[in-house]
Parts: sequence; structure tokens; C-alpha cells
Amino acid sequence: MKRIPILISLLMVAALLLSACAPAAPEEPTPTAEKTVGLVLSTLNNPFFVTLRDGAQAAADAAGVNLIIVDAQDDSARMVAGIEDLITKEVDAILVNPTDSDAVVPAIQKANEAAIPVFTVDRGSNGGVVVAHIASDNVAGGTMAAEFLCQAIAGTGNVVELQGIAGTSAARDRGQGFNDYMAANCADAPIVAQQTANFNRDEGLSVFESILQAQPEIKAVFAHNDEMILGAIQAAEAAGRTGIVFVGFDAVDDAVQAVEDGTLAATVAQQPDVIGRLGVETAVKYLNGEQVEANTPVPLSLVTK
Repeated sequence: MKRIPILISLLMVAALLLSACAPAAPEEPTPTAEKTVGLVLSTLNNPFFVTLRDGAQAAADAAGVNLIIVDAQDDSARMVAGIEDLITKEVDAILVNPTDSDAVVPAIQKANEAAIPVFTVDRGSNGGVVVAHIASDNVAGGTMAAEFLCQAIAGTGNVVELQGIAGTSAARDRGQGFNDYMAANCADAPIVAQQTANFNRDEGLSVFESILQAQPEIKAVFAHNDEMILGAIQAAEAAGRTGIVFVGFDAVDDAVQAVEDGTLAATVAQQPDVIGRLGVETAVKYLNGEQVEANTPVPLSLVTK
């Protein structure tokens, strides 16, 4: 009978030895920390930037990235404060759509000092270290608008240019493309008025009202974005001025509808959703250690009836 306790003891020892020799269960991999990216937009009052934001958000959701949206409301001081707040939050990357290409530089430099990579979307910066710029070729877009407008008026007649926010790369580049083409290829169509309406529909209306009073003969109008050209169309309709060719830029929904209705002759179509998506995707690639292109152009097209 004494053998039974001894046998039990031996079995217990064997079990302990087997468990000690058994391989440990593999540990579950620790999930990587979620990245946070800041997106600072010039304004969300413009449907173009709402679409850009939506494209960025969809890309962030797909990549498992936390996206913080900052609306600068077309205020450079508010944009700088928003970038500084993102730096304080220690985000992993910052996407910027500058309200002013010069005024944004000190904030970008602060992000550089904090070792936070900066990417610009749609509009560029005139300083600071920017990893990559994702945008349409605005010079080419201005040229595209000028070529259509010149053909539409058969190369003759007074032309008006409504300009975007002074200091933005978009206004500068679109204006450059438009003016260079007109000077070289449409010399009999002088630009008789060039005024800023700050990419804003209400300002487009009020500015063009004043131009209509000063210019009795206007054959065509080009605006650096659709919001301004839609305001100009309203002003012309209210004043009973007909026969004017209107050309915009951005192809927002209201502008495309105006083309279909026949009140807007054409608009240069950007792809703001693609700009937003590529902005986030580029930032994520960079954060993952991949090489990214310094400039990513987004194709343009012309929307006409």
C-alpha cells in the first residue's frame, strides 16, 4: 500500500517537469500606437475645402489614423494658432492649406523645430521645411481657363479678372497662368479690371457690381475660384447685363450646376477629395518610413456644357 503515495509523488514530479519544458505560448503582438495627423484648412465656408476635408477623413479612417481638423476661417493668425496648438498636442504630422503663403512660414518653422513633418495641400508655403506638396497645377489651370475664354470671345473684347486672396499660392499661380496666356495669345482682349474678391461669393458679387458700373463693355470674366464667379453672375443678372462669358475654377457642385444651366461657360475642375486623400496617404507613408515624392500633381480638366 505504501507504493501508491510514492507513485503519485513521482507522477506529480513528472508533470511539473513536462510543464517546465513545454514551450511558452506566443505573446499577442502589441498593436502599434495610433498616429495623429492635423489638417489645418484655410476655411470650411468654401465647399471645395469641405470636399478636401472629406477626402482626407476617408483616407484617415482607412489607415486607422486619428485626424484633427482645424478651420482657420481665412484668418492667418487663427491658422498660426491652430498649428501651434497641434504642435502642443504633439501630433505625428501636420497637413497645411495656407491662408497666406508667407504668414504661415513661422508656424511651419516651429513644427520643424518640434520635429513634426509638415505637408502642404492645394496651396504651398513660401518657407519652412515641407516634406511634400500635394496640389493641382494652378498655373496650368489658369492657362486652361484663359485658352477657353479667349476662344469663347473669338479673341476680342474687354476681360475682367477676379483674384483670390492676395498672398496665396493658388491666387498667384492661377493669375500667372491666365495672364501669361492672355498676353501671348489674346492680345486683342485686354484685361480692363483686376480686383481681389478673396475667394468669397459675397465679395465676388459686390466687387463685380462696382466693376460693372465702371466698365460699360465687358465681354468675359475669369475668377480664381467658383465662389467669386457665382457672385459675379448674380451681380450681372441683377444689373441686367447679358452676353458676358463667365469662367470659374474648382468645379464645386453649384458651379457644375451653373454650367448645366448655361449661366457659367466653364470651370476648371480640380479634385479636392483626391488632394485630401493623397495628403493623408503621403503623410502616413512618410511616418511609416517610406519615401514620398516632394510634389504630387493632381490632374485638372475643364467642365463645359
